[in-house]
Parts: sequence; C-alpha cells; structure tokens
Amino acid sequence: MTDPILPGEPPAPVPPERGSGGTAGRSPTDTPGWERATLEKLAFAALAEQKSARRWRNFVRLAWLVCLVVAGWIGLSRTTPSTDKTTAHTAVVEIKGEIAAGADAGAEFVVAAMRSAFEDEGAQAVVLLINSPGGSPVQAGIINDEIWRLKKKYNKPVYAVVEESCASAAYYIAVATDQIFVDKASIVGSIGVLMDGFGFTGLMDKLGVERRLLTAGENKGFLDPFSPQTEKQRAYAQSMLDQIHTQFIDAVKAGRGKRLKETPETFSGLFWSGQQAVEMGLADHLGNLDYVAREVVKAEELVDYTRRENVAERLAKRFGAAIGEGSVRALKNIPALR
Repeated sequence: MTDPILPGEPPAPVPPERGSGGTAGRSPTDTPGWERATLEKLAFAALAEQKSARRWRNFVRLAWLVCLVVAGWIGLSRTTPSTDKTTAHTAVVEIKGEIAAGADAGAEFVVAAMRSAFEDEGAQAVVLLINSPGGSPVQAGIINDEIWRLKKKYNKPVYAVVEESCASAAYYIAVATDQIFVDKASIVGSIGVLMDGFGFTGLMDKLGVERRLLTAGENKGFLDPFSPQTEKQRAYAQSMLDQIHTQFIDAVKAGRGKRLKETPETFSGLFWSGQQAVEMGLADHLGNLDYVAREVVKAEELVDYTRRENVAERLAKRFGAAIGEGSVRALKNIPALR
C-alpha cells in the first residue's frame, strides 16, 4: 500500500530497478565514446601487425643478402688458384667479351688476375688469352699501363694469344705484351675510336613534336638526340676523338716498335685476318695457347688466374640495392610507400 500524495508535494523518487539504470548495471555499449576507443584499439593493433610483418620481411631480405655475400666470397676465392709456387707452369688470364667497367674483361678483374700471376714464382710466363671486339679505351689504357709496370717489376715475359677477335680496345691491350700470337683466321686491328648516336630532329618536325630542353651551360645538351647539333659542337667532339685516337696510335707504336710495317691504312680503323696481321707486323706468329705454353714458355701446365664475377655476385648486385634499402629501413624503422 502506497502513501497518499498530498497536494503541493512532489512525488517520491522511485529507486532504479536492477539492470535498468545506474552505472553498476550499464553495458559497455552504454558508455559514451566506446566506438572511438574500440576503433583506436583496432587501428593500433593493425599498425603493430604491419610493423611486425615489415620487420620480418626485411629480416628475411637481410638474411638472403648475407647468404649471397658469403656465397659470392666463397665463389670468388675459388677463382684464385692455389698452386705450389715451386711448380713451373704457364699463367693464363682470359680477356673475353666487352672491355668495360664492371665486366669480366674490365680493368678491375684483369689487373687483379695479372698481379697474382706475375707474383707467383712458379709462373714462367703470363699469357693473356684474348677474344674481344673491344670496348672502353679507359679500361684498356689502365690494363696496358699495368702490363708495362708488371713486366718491368718482375722481369717476366707476357704474351697475347688471340682466339676469334682482338680488335679496338682489345688490341690496345695486346700491344703491351712481348709477342702476339694469332690464328690465321682471327680478326685483328680496328685501330680507331668512335662515338655513335641518333638524331631525331627531322622526324620530330614532321610529327609536330616540340623538344623542351632546359640547360645551364651553352653546350650541356649537345649530345641530346632530340636537339640539333651545331658545327661547333661536332668539331669539338671530333677533336676529342682525334686525341684519343692519337693516344691509341702511340700505344701501338710503343708496343710494336720496328716490327710494325705501317701503311696509310694501318690506323684507319680497318681490321684484318690473323695471317694479314702477321704480314703487317700487327702480330708476331701463328699459334694457340697450347703451342705457346709448350714451345715458347716451355711449361705445358696451364693455370688459370682469371677473376670472374660469379652468379652469386651478380645476383647480389642486381638485388642488393633494393635489399639494402629494405634492411636500412628495417634498422631505422622507416615506413615504406606501398
């Protein structure tokens, strides 16, 4: 039975029922701002998971990089012969393919191999086994200079044996040796320098294409194939080629000396067969590697000193930049763009 309500009195408050009101009985969804808190927790959890996955991925990349470096080091160490220095042999250094920086026939590898060969007391002579169409005059000049230095330092003979081709920069190297042996069908010579490219200015005019090239410096873009070449620029390039050609000619004359039977065509950029090269004094004799080791050096055992970039090293160079970037980012915890 309830008490009567007198006029003018407010009704007595009704106590809240259990579970129908008050803080003690509220569910989490009744708390103001619960949606935001939940979303923040989910977002932080997702970010933590992404960071963990990224770190693990970069760790795997770093591990692969270490494996490639170790494999490359092992492969490179195997290319260096470990022979008894008291055993007489003929040291062989191959120069094959394009002569360029970073290539197997570049100065980095060839010079290192020659030094090892000259330093070995068992090497009775060093043979450069050449099969190359040419390449960089800079790389060839470095190797040429090193041959002269090593010959003088160790007083050891060095020969060039030509297989299919010894042209341009390859011949630049060969002339520094004591004698050049060729096959009668080898290609020898090409004593010249070139700079090639294309010009598309006429085609662009026909197509109505406008070239917008901005440079700081009057001649900065004179090798641009989409810009016209002035006579002044052409003359400058030609003078530079003539200077390098003169350096090549001087190297040939210094190496061949009186053996060279110079004609108006000798330094024209032409190339000849091995038989013609012997007749012209560009080479000395016909003969292959085995013949030189057996009959000239008198040491038939051949030891290959060639330094080569193995597969592991090539993979490391190809993917090293990307992997290295990922490794550094993992160490520094730098986010990547995806």
